[in-house]
Formats: sequence, structure tokens, C-alpha cells
Amino acid sequence: MNEILILRHAAGEGPGYLAQFLDRHGLRYRVIRIDQNEPVPPSIDDCAALVLMGGPMSVNDALPWIPQVIGLIGKAMAADRPVLGHCLGGQLLSKALGGTVAPNAVREIGWLPVRRVPNAAANDWLDGLAPKFEVFHWHGETFTIPPDASHILSSDACANQGFVVGKALGLQCHVEMLPQMVHAWARIGQDEISRPSATIQSLGQMTEALDERISRLHHVADVLYARWIQGLA
Repeated sequence: MNEILILRHAAGEGPGYLAQFLDRHGLRYRVIRIDQNEPVPPSIDDCAALVLMGGPMSVNDALPWIPQVIGLIGKAMAADRPVLGHCLGGQLLSKALGGTVAPNAVREIGWLPVRRVPNAAANDWLDGLAPKFEVFHWHGETFTIPPDASHILSSDACANQGFVVGKALGLQCHVEMLPQMVHAWARIGQDEISRPSATIQSLGQMTEALDERISRLHHVADVLYARWIQGLA
């Protein structure tokens, strides 16, 4: 099988737990470090699937690689390749499919719950998960659900947390976190969490019972990732 292509847009926002999942399933992958000026591949032909990680930038920023990534997503969708977007990656996927990205009413940072949208697609992709469960967030913008996609996840502060279309899964939240990533993001984004609120957690709040939270998050990730790799068959 050809390798899975993973686009990294920021040094601290690599594949995280996804890499462990892929290794455990014997699936080959290659990380393209856009943050280190590695070029966006011009074609999806030699790739089994496309993964888009997060990043602090906006899909609406005038960065030269953003149109290239959106074009690559379009090629992957046209070729019926599985596509997976985390946070910024989900926003890129939405925009590539005709959605829009704009500021959310509030920032979501830390461990906050999401809930299943009651429809057949959500039941399929979230099979085995509770109707409501906790995930990690770090975002200030939100995507719209693109045309022909099915809305699968929502939260109180951000209506659009996840969607699926064909073999593609777009997430606003982060299920790929590792403990060291939580600590690193909190250090880098200390100004963003300096004034906690109902949707922004302090370092102490987001690292409380961290191992247990990460374990539960990885169960969520296992369900979503296992459903996503079915598209590789």
C-alpha cells in the first residue's frame, strides 16, 4: 500500500497519537513539514490518503501554501482517497469543499465536551462512543459544514465540531493529543490562557488528571481513526 501523506503546518502540531495508531496498524506514512518550507506535493497519485494537522494560522491568511493544500485536498477527494483534518486541517477541508471559516463566538481551549449529532452518519462514525464525551480544543475560528457533508459533532460553544463526506472526516477538535503536547501548547500559548473563562482553561485545569483524560481521548481517537482507515480498503 502507498504511504499516507501527513501535512504538518506548525512544529508543535505533528501527528501525535495518530502516528502511534498508524504504526500499530502497520500503515506507512510520511510527514510533510510545511513549517520547515517543505513543498506541498503537487499530486496525490502516490499516496494512499491525506491527513491535515492543526496550526495557529487561519485558512484565510495570505500564505502561499494554503491554496496549494486546498488544491491537493480537491485532488484527494476527486481520487476518492481518505482525507482527515484536525482543527486547522478540518477548516482547510471545509474550505476545499465549499465551506467557509470565520471567528467563533468564543475561543475554546482545553478539555470540553462534544456531543453526537443525531443522524445516521454520526451513528456510523461514532459507533461505540457515548452520546457526549470530552475532547481537547484549541481554536478561535470555526468552519461551516460544507455542501453534501453530514454534521456529526457539536459543542455548546461551537456548533460545528465535526463532519464527514464520503471517506473524509473533518474535526474542529483535537483527538491526536499526547501529554507532552498539552504541556507544550500551554507553554507556547500562555498568553491565550492567562484569563480563564467558561471555555478557556488555565494550565492547572487542562493538566488536571491528564493521564486519565488522555487515555479516554485515545479511545475516542481509536474509534474515529479505525473508521477512517476503512476507506483505505
